Amino acid sequence: MSHIKPLKLSAFALLVLAGCSATVQAQVSTQKEFIKAPAAIVKKAPVSENELKRWSHLDLLKDSIPGMSVDKAYAELLQGKKGQKVIVGIVDSGVDIEHEDLKGMIWTNPKEIPGNGIDDDKNGFIDDVNGWNFLGDAVHENLELTRIVKKGDDGSAQYKAALAQYTEKYEEALQDKQQVDFLLDVHNTIKKELNKTTYKLEDLSTITSADPKVLQSKKVMTQIFTNAGSTFDPESELKEYGEQVYDQLNYNLNKEFDGRKIVGDNPEDIKNTRYGNNIVFGPDKEKALHGTHVAGIIAQIRGNNLGGDGVTNNVEILTVRAVPDGDEYDKDIALAIRYAVDNGAKVINGSFGKSFSPHKQWVYDAIKYAAKKDVLIVHAAGNDGYNIDETKNINYPNDSEDNVKEFADNVITIGAINKQYGENVVAGFSNFGKINVDVFAPGEEIYATVPNNKYKFLQGTSMASPNAAGVAALIRSYYPKLKASQVKHILMDSGVALPAQIVLGKGENPGEKPAAVSSAESSKTAKMVNAYNALLMAEKMSKK
Repeated sequence: MSHIKPLKLSAFALLVLAGCSATVQAQVSTQKEFIKAPAAIVKKAPVSENELKRWSHLDLLKDSIPGMSVDKAYAELLQGKKGQKVIVGIVDSGVDIEHEDLKGMIWTNPKEIPGNGIDDDKNGFIDDVNGWNFLGDAVHENLELTRIVKKGDDGSAQYKAALAQYTEKYEEALQDKQQVDFLLDVHNTIKKELNKTTYKLEDLSTITSADPKVLQSKKVMTQIFTNAGSTFDPESELKEYGEQVYDQLNYNLNKEFDGRKIVGDNPEDIKNTRYGNNIVFGPDKEKALHGTHVAGIIAQIRGNNLGGDGVTNNVEILTVRAVPDGDEYDKDIALAIRYAVDNGAKVINGSFGKSFSPHKQWVYDAIKYAAKKDVLIVHAAGNDGYNIDETKNINYPNDSEDNVKEFADNVITIGAINKQYGENVVAGFSNFGKINVDVFAPGEEIYATVPNNKYKFLQGTSMASPNAAGVAALIRSYYPKLKASQVKHILMDSGVALPAQIVLGKGENPGEKPAAVSSAESSKTAKMVNAYNALLMAEKMSKK
């Protein structure tokens, strides 16, 4: 799975995070005027802690941070206006619907009587009060390529490609395990020396030991802190990195593991739809971290001094649990999209993806169904740093059967940017492609809700997608007559331009930085989503 989990920190990733440039370029906007010409402005002081928690809402011109100008939109465009509620479907790992910062933002099925054990609305899902959990009690799963390899050599090109990728990923996982064990040993050495569980960069400077192991550990952790930034928490993030690596070996790439048997359905039969349950955060609420973070980016309560702020509070979050810790099944995604559509979602966020899709036609049919029902699907581009226009790097689900021509106009694919405008503004992990990525949105160090009333910084195109979905929901709330395809093109066409030259993806070798290329290579638009510009364009378009 390329991006159901937040981007975890590897030893390599920690050491090569990009710095910021001295100047940035901004797309100049005056109040209620959408101007496209860029102008150079000087980078302000380092981002404050408060700014960092909500940088995706700030404005490039005013704050010198390439946020989506959400605050500016509320202050100058939405004052005194009343929009309508928009249902946003979150197809993900589940959502903690009891979170303190999502109160009042959770969809409730008006046709279902809670807890009576009856399918009151006769839609095939008993007591689906807040959504549906297509995974039941399942949590872990194989990657799709592992499932293909397990079925055996059928002589197909798909099998050969899956086997090659499986072999490569398994070797990488073994190397990552060595890195994990090394970094955890470094961390434990520092903890013992400082006699504390958590520590910051400044704590490292107090270490005076002459022990060679302590000195080496201090050097490694100092470099990690310096490059990872102020939000780095070694205790939690190294633990999560270790869990990810061990999950890969124990579940994702383990050919002996069968995560599906607990669900009780036949994943090869799209007509077998009576499975799952109504517990939308799954059997372990902590495992709904990813989906809860995604929901928070869109809808966490604005201005309540808890956590961060959502892009819009005029929404209801409809949870469809369909993405495990591993690769999702095509059947679950197809049914999840249809479920969200049938229950009134006007925007669906999909922060998931994979490199193989044996039953992709089921998902294509669901996308076409959503298009007929005027539903916009916002999808994350993926976190491999690949050009997904290349056939070997396709990121499913997509909206093109030949990876070129779209069969529907209701899917928008989102890449990720960071808070430093300049040639490194596109996050190094973000996939790109001038055919198959539409536009970029903030996706690095995004602060939002996680289970059990907690908050966390996470990163990935998984975070960029709900930022864009939140803006889409804003448009659909205040300009409900606009169609899904119109909202898609507003998000694309109204964006702020990327710099003329940017760095895309990762280098060929560890530590190697790719050369800057034309921003036209990044996506269809070479732009970043901007809520202020989008609402201006929506206002103009709604009057036509």
